[in-house]
Amino acid sequence: MTMKQKLDEVMNTVERAMKDNPRETKAFMAFIEKVEAKGALDVKTKELISVALSIAEHCEWCIAFHVKNAIGAGATREEIMDACFVAVVMGGGPSLMYVKLVMDAIDEFSK
Repeated sequence: MTMKQKLDEVMNTVERAMKDNPRETKAFMAFIEKVEAKGALDVKTKELISVALSIAEHCEWCIAFHVKNAIGAGATREEIMDACFVAVVMGGGPSLMYVKLVMDAIDEFSK
């Protein structure tokens, strides 16, 4: 499955959750919007943190979502990979294996 397909799954899941549980989903999405907006940290930095956390949590869908958003916020391949290796320091070998998904996502979303 491509990272673009993973991202489609994210969007489909959110859509379904909005239909099935609109109150909870809207509240969660509003929270995400507030947290991910520019604050003391800029959006690019927050997305790089989210990429690292996605690796640490071993969430393939989160990797697709946040790599795309990091690129959209102006992050370079080097910045994204640097964030990845911060996660690897904390998570070791299993986290290193998820870096492959980040590299795939960078390749797909940078086209």
